[in-house]
Amino acid sequence: MAPLTSAKTRPVRLADIAKAAGVSHGTASNVFARPEIVREEVRDRVKAAAEAMGYGGPDPKGRLLRAGKVNAIGVATAEPLSYFFEDPFARVMMASISQACDATGAGISLVSAANSEQLAWNIQSALVDGFIVFCVEGGSKLVELARDRKLPFVALDLDSDDDEAVAAIGVDNIAGASLAARHLTELGHRRFAVLALPYADSGFGPTTQEQMEKALYSGTRDRLRGYFAELSRVDIDVSRVPIYETENNEESVWAGLDHIFAAAETPTAILAMSDRIALHALDWLRQHDMTVPGDVSIVGFDGVPEGAVSKPPLTTIVQPIAEMGRLAVKAILENDGSFSRQLLPVDLVVRASSAPHPPDASTPITGPFLPPSTY
Repeated sequence: MAPLTSAKTRPVRLADIAKAAGVSHGTASNVFARPEIVREEVRDRVKAAAEAMGYGGPDPKGRLLRAGKVNAIGVATAEPLSYFFEDPFARVMMASISQACDATGAGISLVSAANSEQLAWNIQSALVDGFIVFCVEGGSKLVELARDRKLPFVALDLDSDDDEAVAAIGVDNIAGASLAARHLTELGHRRFAVLALPYADSGFGPTTQEQMEKALYSGTRDRLRGYFAELSRVDIDVSRVPIYETENNEESVWAGLDHIFAAAETPTAILAMSDRIALHALDWLRQHDMTVPGDVSIVGFDGVPEGAVSKPPLTTIVQPIAEMGRLAVKAILENDGSFSRQLLPVDLVVRASSAPHPPDASTPITGPFLPPSTY
């Protein structure tokens, strides 16, 4: 039977069902939302009227909107949508966000776009209660768009420290980078190279400390500051340390290593600003018959599970990625106005990608190794 409509062909509403069944609007609503409190004969009468009129039940979206909540969180990034699935850091973060949402019954809406106009539209039209903003790149724009929606939002790894009013979760990048550099200097390394995350929207290539100090992305700038502060402490001339800006992908990392190892003086230690960069670097070094840590030691930054099972397992600075995701979901769903900025601690996890230079052949490198389940 086709759904009945009025003369103006409007859809059948709950009020129509209530009238046809001879009950109040509230009783008809309870038949669909709280059937246990309605007498059986009344339930049967309302359901019969609904079936006869082709009414399938209240629109859940409308009910949620009337309640002022849709029970969903938007996760937004200026990166392509594939970032959520391809980047190891994003995968761990999304797994944590998903688990926290599952625990509360909340849904997730992924918000991304190929250009800024489409991104603005996607954020404006997303049916969510708030946003978790991945500030890998373009964080200031994302924050501005999320703020325009007048919904709660939390920035992860905010790439600008200008607005202290923005609720954000991150780590102390300077302290973490200092840990990485100190570990290598204490192993005796004095010839370094840095494989950097993007510092602007300028592509990839060799860069300088002066250019990095003007970086658009504060996370990149702060990690370099942490590295160089520690290297300077042991009298390394940081002006001679090559810095190569990558796009956190294989093509740019391999181009960077081609450039670095074409120089007359090559590094014995590489500081990689992400584990993804470090893992691509391990592949390049293997392809060029260089051993790690025999010829080159390398330290990453993030603590993704892939680093624990790479060959060799990766020494890295571990961010509490899962905890960041849980805290972000909690901040959106509870939204009591008390959350502002939170910096979480990082840890150095030493594995087999770093060793003394020159390596001591009498002392095998055995760990400590941590299984992927540690993260």
